[in-house]
Amino acid sequence: MRISRPSLFLPVVVALSVLPGSAQTATTSAQADPPAPTLPSTFVRAPDGRSTIRAVRVPEGIVLDGRLDEEIYTTVQPASDFIQQEPTAGEPATEKTEIWLFFDERNVYISFRCFDSRPDRIVANEMRRDNNNIFQNDNVTLVLDTFYDRRTAFFFQTNPLGGLRDAVVIGENLTNYDWNTVWDVRTTRFDRGWIGEMAIPFKSLRYPRTESQVWGFNVRRTVRSKNESSFLGPAPRSYGQGALQNLTFASTLVGIEPPGAARNLELKPAAIADVTTNRLSSPPASNDIDGSFSFDAKYGLTSSMTLDFTANTDFAQVEIDEQQVNLTRFSLFFPEKRDFFLEGQSVFDFAGTGGQNQGDTPILFFSRRIGLSEGVRVPIRAGARLTGRVGRVSVGLLEIGTGETPEANALGTNFLVARVKRDILRRSSIGLIATRRTPSLIGSGSNAVYGLDANLAFYQNVQINSYYARSSTPGTAAGDADSYRGQFRYAADRYGFEAERMKVGPQFKPEVGFVRRPDVTRSSVLARFSPRPASVPGVRKLAWEFNYDRYVSGSGILETRLVQGTFRTEFESSDVFAVNYADSYEFLDSPFPIAPEVTLPVGDYHFRDGQASYQLGPQRAVSGTFTFRTGDFYSGTHTSASYSGRVKLSSQLAVEPRLSVDKVRLPEGRFTTRLAGARTTYTLTPRMFVSALVQYNSSTNTLESNARFRWEYQPGSDVFVVYTDGRDTTGRTFAELVNRGLAVKFTRLLRF
Repeated sequence: MRISRPSLFLPVVVALSVLPGSAQTATTSAQADPPAPTLPSTFVRAPDGRSTIRAVRVPEGIVLDGRLDEEIYTTVQPASDFIQQEPTAGEPATEKTEIWLFFDERNVYISFRCFDSRPDRIVANEMRRDNNNIFQNDNVTLVLDTFYDRRTAFFFQTNPLGGLRDAVVIGENLTNYDWNTVWDVRTTRFDRGWIGEMAIPFKSLRYPRTESQVWGFNVRRTVRSKNESSFLGPAPRSYGQGALQNLTFASTLVGIEPPGAARNLELKPAAIADVTTNRLSSPPASNDIDGSFSFDAKYGLTSSMTLDFTANTDFAQVEIDEQQVNLTRFSLFFPEKRDFFLEGQSVFDFAGTGGQNQGDTPILFFSRRIGLSEGVRVPIRAGARLTGRVGRVSVGLLEIGTGETPEANALGTNFLVARVKRDILRRSSIGLIATRRTPSLIGSGSNAVYGLDANLAFYQNVQINSYYARSSTPGTAAGDADSYRGQFRYAADRYGFEAERMKVGPQFKPEVGFVRRPDVTRSSVLARFSPRPASVPGVRKLAWEFNYDRYVSGSGILETRLVQGTFRTEFESSDVFAVNYADSYEFLDSPFPIAPEVTLPVGDYHFRDGQASYQLGPQRAVSGTFTFRTGDFYSGTHTSASYSGRVKLSSQLAVEPRLSVDKVRLPEGRFTTRLAGARTTYTLTPRMFVSALVQYNSSTNTLESNARFRWEYQPGSDVFVVYTDGRDTTGRTFAELVNRGLAVKFTRLLRF
C-alpha cells in the first residue's frame, strides 16, 4: 500500500515506536520515587502539526456503557491537546477532550471524555437517528480514512444524549449523510462534562486486505454554548463546517489489525401491510387492505467494491414532502427521501451537484425520476447498484426496472446510470457519466445523456469546476442539445470570489435528471469581504457580498438580470443577522399564470426589493430563522414574512414550526398565500421515536398529515408504523378527506 507524504509520516511513527507500551520500550527513569506513573503514550504531534495516533488491542473488548471504568483507561494515555478552528484558529481548545482508540477481533472502539467548565450549559436536545440537529448540539464527530487515500472516509457523530449519525465521505466537498451502517454508542454525564464510548464493527467498514494497516483519523469536538469547534488534527477556519471531511488534515492511525477477509453479505427482507383510501382513484378505494414483501441484499465483492440488489422495493416509511410556495416560472425541486437511492446518491454526483438543488445547474441523475410519475408512486420491480473504488478510480453503476402504472401515464421503464471518476493530483478529479431511460418520455426510443466533468482544487482555497454534457432523444427537433459549465472559486476566510458561465441548450433533455431553466446561458460573479473585527464585542465575523447574475435565452434575449448586495453579521452567540437588497429585471416572452385567475402579460419588468433575516443560534430553546421581505414585484408589490425553526420543550420533545405569508398586489389581481406546518417529535431512545408532520398550503388548498413511529429494535433492523392523509380545503367541509393510508413495515437485517 502506498503511503503519501513519507517524509512527514515516518518520523512520527519512529517517535511512537520508542514510546512506552510500543514495540520498543523506553528505559526506566533513574528517578527513585517518581511523582506519578508514566502511562504508555499513543499520540505524537510533530513540530509541523502533523500527528500520529496508535490503536491499542484489547482482546477482551470493552463493555459499552459510557463509563470508562475498565482498567485499560488507567493504563493507556489518551490523545488530547485539541486545537481550535473557531473562534480562535490555531489556539488550544478552551475545554479539554481526551480520546482513546482500541480494537479487538470484531470492533473498533473510540472512547472520549469531554470536560466542560460549565456543564450546566451543555446543549443536548436531539436523539433521533441521523438527524441534522445532532450537529447543532454539543457533539463529537470522527472520521476513519480506512484506505488512507486522504479522500474517502467513514463518518460517525454523537452527542451527550447518545444520538447516532453516520455518513460516508466521498470527496473533499461531498459527504453522503444518508448512508447507514451498524454501530453503537453509549454516553453518560459526569460532574465536569460528558463521556462516550463507540463500537464500530469491522464488518461495517471497508479497508485494504493487507496485514499492515495505516488509516487516517480525525476528531472534531463542538462546544455549542461557546460556538467553539476544535480538532485533533487542526484544520483552517476557511474550510468551515466541512473541515473534518478534508482528510488532508487528519492524523495518521497506526497499529490497527482488522480481521481477515469475510463474506460481507447482508440480507434485509421486509414485510409490509397497509390499508388505503383514495376517493380520486378510478374506481374509488375505501379501506383497501393489501400486503407485500420486499428484499434488499448487499455483498462486498472486494474490500472496496459493493453490490446492492433490491426487489419489489417499498418506501412506506418515507415522510411526505414538505410543501413549498412557488412564485416563479420554473419547477420546484423536492429532495430525495428514499433510503435505497439516498445511500448511493453521492457516488453518482456530477459537477458537484450531489443530486441536490444547486440553483439552475442541471442535475444529470435525479433519482426521483425513478419510481415516481406525476406525483404517483410507480412500482419498482428490481434493481442493482455497484459502487466502490479500484485504486484511484471510483465506480458507480445502477440499473432499475419499474412497472406500468396507467393512472400515472407511466409505462414499464428501464433506467441505467453509469459513473466513473478518477482522482488526479492531490485533491482533484475528472469523471464521466452516462444515463439512459427506455422508453423515452416522448417516444419508443431511449433518452441518453453523456457527460464529462472536472473538479480541480489548487492550493488551499482555489477550485475550478467544469462539465460538458450532451443528450440524445429520438423524435426531438434538431437543435442544440448540449450543456456546459465553467466555475472559478476562491474561498478564503477573509475574501471570496466566484465567476461562472453556464449554458443549457434548447434540446438538452436529461430525462433521468432535473433541469430548472432550459434554453439559457448564465453568467455570474460574486465578491465577498468578511473580516473578523476584534474590536467589536460580541461579533465574530462580518461579511459584505456583491452578486451579479445574467440569464440570456438561446435566441439572445435577456431574460433575467439580478444585482444583489448582502450584509451579514455572525455573532459569538451563533446568531446571524443579514440584510439583502436586490435589483431585478425579468422579461416574459409568454403570459405567466402566477396564481389562479392572475396572469402577468408578456413584457419586461424592472423591480427592487429588500429582505432582512435573523437566525437564532441552535443552543437556544427557540431557534430558527425569522425573515421579512418587501418591495416591488413585477408590475406590483410583494410582502412576505416567515419563520422556520425549532422549539425545544424537553430533551425528548420538540416542535419544528414553519410559517409563511406572501401578499402580492398586482394590477392584474391580488392574492395571498399561506403556508403553515409543524413537525412534532418525541424521542423515546436514540433508536425509537414518534413524529407527526401537519401542513397547510393555501395555494394548493391542501391539508396534509403524516405520523410516523420508528423503532430500530436492533442495529439495522426496524419497525415502522406510518399514517398519512390528504384533505381538500375547498370542499363542502373545510377539510374533506381525499386519501388516507396506514402502513406497517417490518425489516430484519441479517449479516454474514
